Amino acid sequence: MPGCFSAGEAWPEGSAPANPEGYGPLELLVIQPTPYCNLDCDYCYLPSRNDRHRLSMEILDAALERVLESPYLGGDFTLLWHAGEPLTLPISFYDEAGEHIRRAQKRWAGPPLEIRQSVQTNAMVINDAWCDCFARNRIHVGVSLDGPAFLHDRHRRTRTGLGSHAATMRGIAALQRRGIHFQVISVLTEEALHHPEAMFHFFVDNGIRDVAFNMEETEGENLQSTLSRPNTEALYTQFLQRFWQLWQERPEDMRVREFEGLCYLAGSDSRIERTDMNNPFAIVNVDARGNFSTFDPELLSVHTEEYGDFVLGHVQRDSLASIVATEKFQRIQRDLRAGIARCRAECEYFGVCGGGAGSNKYWEHGSFDCSETQACRYRIKLTSEVVLSGLESMLGLPAA
Repeated sequence: MPGCFSAGEAWPEGSAPANPEGYGPLELLVIQPTPYCNLDCDYCYLPSRNDRHRLSMEILDAALERVLESPYLGGDFTLLWHAGEPLTLPISFYDEAGEHIRRAQKRWAGPPLEIRQSVQTNAMVINDAWCDCFARNRIHVGVSLDGPAFLHDRHRRTRTGLGSHAATMRGIAALQRRGIHFQVISVLTEEALHHPEAMFHFFVDNGIRDVAFNMEETEGENLQSTLSRPNTEALYTQFLQRFWQLWQERPEDMRVREFEGLCYLAGSDSRIERTDMNNPFAIVNVDARGNFSTFDPELLSVHTEEYGDFVLGHVQRDSLASIVATEKFQRIQRDLRAGIARCRAECEYFGVCGGGAGSNKYWEHGSFDCSETQACRYRIKLTSEVVLSGLESMLGLPAA
């Protein structure tokens, strides 16, 4: 174990560990409770979805210690259970993990610190017992749901080839029955782009009030996105335009992450100079065996021809700060910075995205040292144009 600092001890005044690079602050600790998933989604980027390895409490304690001792801790942060299907582990795992997290907070002698918990799940097994677990451990719930059954079941199937939509909706009904807030993340595939009205009305009719869109990406095990097909960028623009129109008619019915975030930026002088995805130690990712990385969570479990894997250390052997001087970290950081510089110089949307995600750059171009990706055209450029055009129309301004 690295050193002299155990989770919960406060650094003496004036002797906090140095952070000369200004990395962080850490806002998200992504922990993989298991690589295993009970679904076989055809667009999933993760390898090893048959691996039933289970995170030990010793690894969890070490991960918390690495964060709490680090110079990158800036205050409260979120621990996200993700990467695999977290709820294939039993309720008892999360009750025990919750105790370990609470003990780490109590031992922390610095300024008041809250470690929030969140889980990203397909919701298939959620029932009243799981709702009790979420409530007593104060776990925020994110649900992966791709809209109505005819879209969702096309890609999100069980290992025997059956659709998962009905089971996911039963889980959502349990959350709603218990009054537990949740956010839905929908992956937009090419098929979904033909059905903005069906998706909007499905969410509203089923009482789903908080929605975010992820793009199907060329990434990891998913070597070809359906959004790479001809004319899909035009389809995506039409989808968002129609979804925006429907949302404007009934904004009280639904929060849409992409629209609200860009509306906020459009109404302020804010600019994003860097994102959590390319800012070292804003996100720390730990797999079920204790290997850790920073930057995109999507990079932790993959192997690449150019960079090898993105494992930077192990929580039982290495501190977060100790890996900064390693050749692997320095190369990744150097290439990421070069790519961010290209984005800043070449792209008028830089203030909206801060240089993008390294995983998209690598999987589309084979390097971090590059600028525009298909992912950023969808997620940033086309979405920004739709939102700005919508705001101009609302305000009676001529289109830019």
